[in-house]
Amino acid sequence: MNAIDVIKKAQANKTIVPAFNIPYLPMVKPVIEAICDEDCVAMVQVARLEWEKFESKSLEAVAEEYFKYYDPDFTLLHLDHVPAIDEDLQTVDVIPIIERALDAGYQSVMVDGSRLSLKDNISLTQEVSALSHSKGVAVEAELGAVAGHEKDGIGMSYEELFRTRKGFTKPEEAKQFAKQSGCDWLSVAVGSIHGSIAEGIRDQKKPEARLDIEHIAKLKDATNNMPLVLHGGTGISQSYILDAVQNGIAKINIATDIRQPYEAAMKEYGDIELAREQVYLKTRWVIHDFLKITGNRNLIG
Repeated sequence: MNAIDVIKKAQANKTIVPAFNIPYLPMVKPVIEAICDEDCVAMVQVARLEWEKFESKSLEAVAEEYFKYYDPDFTLLHLDHVPAIDEDLQTVDVIPIIERALDAGYQSVMVDGSRLSLKDNISLTQEVSALSHSKGVAVEAELGAVAGHEKDGIGMSYEELFRTRKGFTKPEEAKQFAKQSGCDWLSVAVGSIHGSIAEGIRDQKKPEARLDIEHIAKLKDATNNMPLVLHGGTGISQSYILDAVQNGIAKINIATDIRQPYEAAMKEYGDIELAREQVYLKTRWVIHDFLKITGNRNLIG
């Protein structure tokens, strides 16, 4: 499968591609098994913070584990957040990480310049797009600020964040970004939040989030129907997710929902196979019960 085509088909058919994050290497196998058993198309992905702050070791280690179990008719390998400025506000040398992912066989990559100025975000995304497209690899970028990965979480009450629209992607900037950056799909800030990665609170339940559906529709129009991505998919009411799919969201990231059952099982029982079973069951629940995309492979695969 070609990642660019899959995401475009998902948007055109008003369905969605879930992308499951891998903070612990043993999670790869049950996630892939669940995807195949639900007969859908989904991504297995890892973000830089997951080998820096969790136990996925490296992007190469995740790729190696992925290729042991993958099925090319069902799964794609994606590199999630490679930030120009990370959650600790440290500068990251992005290009060498992208080059490593291209060498390791990733089918799409994400450059996250959301903490940069609009001009610098466009410039960095152009560089990553030129490099990745030369290898036939798709590029995701981010515009706006999906909060939650910072040390203090979202830094305010969720109600205040939604009321003030703090960090929401601006349609006029999205229009310019879509025209100039060269990316294939765009992660937008429309109300979702990332799960906390800070020590001591990463096992807490996320605040229940909602989405500004009207804002999503405006961004879809502003970007000339560029496929849009929703980060922080865990903790959003199902009705908002399904409405978002109808209005341009074609990919959704799922991390906390499958990470916490793995961690809970390991903490209580220390049994990797039991923890894997919990990941498998939760991944199937996300696909079948929450996103309702069982069998969508025939539409977009």
